[in-house]
Amino acid sequence: MVTEQELTTETAADPAANEGLSDPKIRATDVSVYYGDKKAIDQVSIDIHAEHVTSFIGPSGCGKSTFLRTLNRMNDTIPSARVEGVIELDGEDIYQSGMDVVQLRARVGMVFQKPNPFPKSIYDNIAYGPRIHGLAQGKTEIDEIVERSLRRAGLWEEVKDRLEESGTALSGGQQQRLCIARAIAVDPEVILMDEPCSALDPIATAKIEELIDELRGRYAIVIVTHSMQQAARVSQRTAFFHLGNLVEYGHTSDIFTNPRLKRTQDYITGRYG
Repeated sequence: MVTEQELTTETAADPAANEGLSDPKIRATDVSVYYGDKKAIDQVSIDIHAEHVTSFIGPSGCGKSTFLRTLNRMNDTIPSARVEGVIELDGEDIYQSGMDVVQLRARVGMVFQKPNPFPKSIYDNIAYGPRIHGLAQGKTEIDEIVERSLRRAGLWEEVKDRLEESGTALSGGQQQRLCIARAIAVDPEVILMDEPCSALDPIATAKIEELIDELRGRYAIVIVTHSMQQAARVSQRTAFFHLGNLVEYGHTSDIFTNPRLKRTQDYITGRYG
């Protein structure tokens, strides 16, 4: 009889789930994360593809946000954090010495749980990244990037006549879309979203979910969500985390309707969480 541990390993790397896809945009192999002596993530291996939205689900404190933060080295900002294993972006180890972390975070953007626009104008929130990364020559190019980014984030029509107003004056949902536009402005390859709708009302949440669907395929998108309904709506691949382990990973429809492991089924059906 196959043990749950053996099946977990098989599921996490199940080739059938990735059939017909390009090479993974991000490949994590045996990744563990420690905060001091405490192990928060235990040998997680997962492939993330550009074609899909991938959601991370699991109970609070299960490690899904911790693991998400390893994908653009946000854990570097925590002095006690230590990461073991290998994480590759297009085959390049992002934890190798000499890696330009600023450039990495331009390629792998992040949107946080609480909208965090800069205390600047709407225009300058978007223009900031392209300016510091040298992505535009002159105001005309900056103007084009600002408009394009706001359009992609579904915000242009709402703010085009108030670009000089503070980004913090927008509603919560608009601020979150502004933060997504800010991430898009530096032309990233991956967008990480850490519970981007948890502080928003249902109408703003629906707009963010529509936006995620529109951005799919243009960027590799990974979303951490506490809402299984949201994961089912927006993602094509779902990874279930529990107690720092990646328990099961596969097609979203399979995870929710035909999970391979009892632990996944118990969580999906509300037996714990």
